Amino acid sequence: MSLRKRLWRIWAAFGGMRMEKKLFLVFLLLITLPLSFIGYISYSNYSRSIEEKTIVYSTKMLENMMVRVDDYIEDMERISSIPAYQDDIKQNLIRSNSYYEQRQQSTGDNSNQVPDDFDLLLLIQRGIEGNISFINTIKRGANTVYIFDQYGNGYFSTAGGGIRLNVKESYENWRELVQSSGGEAMLFSTQKYTSNLQSTRYAFTVVRKVIDKSLKAIGMIAVDANISVIEDQMSELDQVTNGQSVIIDEHGNVVYDSDKSRMATNIINDPTVVLAAGAKGSFYFEREGMNRLYIYTTSPKTNWKVMTSIPVSELTKDAVVIRNVTLIATIVTIFVALFISVVFSFALTNPLRKMMRMMKNVQEGDFNVQFPVKYRDEVGQLGHQFNRMIVRIDHLIQDIYVMETKKKEAELHALQSQINPHFMYNTLESIRMAAELNDDYMAADMIAILGKLLRYSISDLHEEVTLENETLHMRNYVEMLNYRYPNRFQLETRISEDLCSYPIIKLVLQPIVENAIYHGMDDHKPSMRIVMSTERAPHALWLRITDDGVGMDEETLERLNRSLAGAQEKIAKRKSGGIGLKNVNERIKLHYGAMYGLKVTSERGRGTEVILQLPLEAGREAE
Repeated sequence: MSLRKRLWRIWAAFGGMRMEKKLFLVFLLLITLPLSFIGYISYSNYSRSIEEKTIVYSTKMLENMMVRVDDYIEDMERISSIPAYQDDIKQNLIRSNSYYEQRQQSTGDNSNQVPDDFDLLLLIQRGIEGNISFINTIKRGANTVYIFDQYGNGYFSTAGGGIRLNVKESYENWRELVQSSGGEAMLFSTQKYTSNLQSTRYAFTVVRKVIDKSLKAIGMIAVDANISVIEDQMSELDQVTNGQSVIIDEHGNVVYDSDKSRMATNIINDPTVVLAAGAKGSFYFEREGMNRLYIYTTSPKTNWKVMTSIPVSELTKDAVVIRNVTLIATIVTIFVALFISVVFSFALTNPLRKMMRMMKNVQEGDFNVQFPVKYRDEVGQLGHQFNRMIVRIDHLIQDIYVMETKKKEAELHALQSQINPHFMYNTLESIRMAAELNDDYMAADMIAILGKLLRYSISDLHEEVTLENETLHMRNYVEMLNYRYPNRFQLETRISEDLCSYPIIKLVLQPIVENAIYHGMDDHKPSMRIVMSTERAPHALWLRITDDGVGMDEETLERLNRSLAGAQEKIAKRKSGGIGLKNVNERIKLHYGAMYGLKVTSERGRGTEVILQLPLEAGREAE
């Protein structure tokens, strides 16, 4: 299944949900996503900030510690240069060298063996060791000072009473390494040794050749520094960072190790040492199943590199606490917000559900419903429009009911009007035949015209005829009246030739002319002139029937137009056979639509005009 189809199905499922479920999901996303995103960003930024600050702070502490270690080593180097300025030490070394030189020479010639001069040896020893005791008091931590003559004979003094048991072996190693030093101090990394107190100790050493005024080497001085000097400072760092630290020299030899497991060993191939490239920096490395942050810096003086490893869990423990607190607060906030969203969802959708129930009632025919509008928000406006719609639908149904009632009444009235013409037409036809037989041609013509009028009127009132035929029927009616009132009525028709075939329902012109004659005839005038004309309007066809009769006053005209507009619901029953203006108006509206019908204008003493408004499209019926 493609991604588009899956998305479409998800969207379709979402679209099919109830409104309160949609709102709940929207609220859930709007609440959960921002809070989760903010919590994640806050935790990430806080963790990164802690890491950056820890790196900066730890690096600064490491640099400060190495500065103090460098200062201490520099002091040790100054101590190692003291014999060069102490004539007592140099004189005693010269005596020691001279004495042992004689002893060595005499060893080769047994006959001339020189006896031991214990007094001289004691004098030399007391002189050198006295100076060594003075040196020990100069700098705290200078644990042991060794001074050797050129033959490896050592003189030493210790503040703590710990002397190397392997002094001879250490001397040989130191002498070999400082052979080409030229009198400069050399720093040796931490060595592990056993003291004369049978305890294991660690110390790093500064070694220097002792040179006389002629720049000739007369001995060597070695100053051991107890590792506790570094340990005091490193333990402070480890307590702050909750980590472990190590110091290595440029060859990878361990000068100091927090847990003492790698003291005086070489770790040049350790992965963390390999990764600690450059003068300073930081990196992550997993050791013993624990991810650690390693921070390192290098002393520019000794090239010793100090490196501390901090468990990431220690770094982020405060951030984890904040994350957990934020998570709990977020969950509580989400639950509270979701509860509020559920309440709001039901509160927002409850009016819509109520409106749906009302719509079902309306669908079942109950229009006596009213939506309670409490607020003027969108739901309130919708409810207001719903109420207006129900009222409008109810009015339309009532209008349709009234219209149908009027239609039935009109059809019944027309049917009743057509019952007598059937009988009268047959009777008049018999009379006309009798009049012709008696040579009374005028009576025969009148009866013939009356028969045409009756024949035209007895067919279906909804039947459409041409405008020409409807006009002919109107002429026959006027001609019939002129037999009764000779030359009293003049009818003029002005119809365009293209409108002669215009389809129109029957009996809409004759009732208007009949109404004009019986209600508008002026007895003071010898004749009445009636004019029928056609006019094309932008959206309708107008048929105008104008007379020069007595006209109507404004009150009568207004009452008539209101009646035609539907203000009076009942059509007055007529005892005569005429359909009347109201009936014609109703028939036009029923057949063509409510926008069509009659309109009357009149002026008292000047006549009346009736306008028939019909559709331009022939044969158009109301929907």
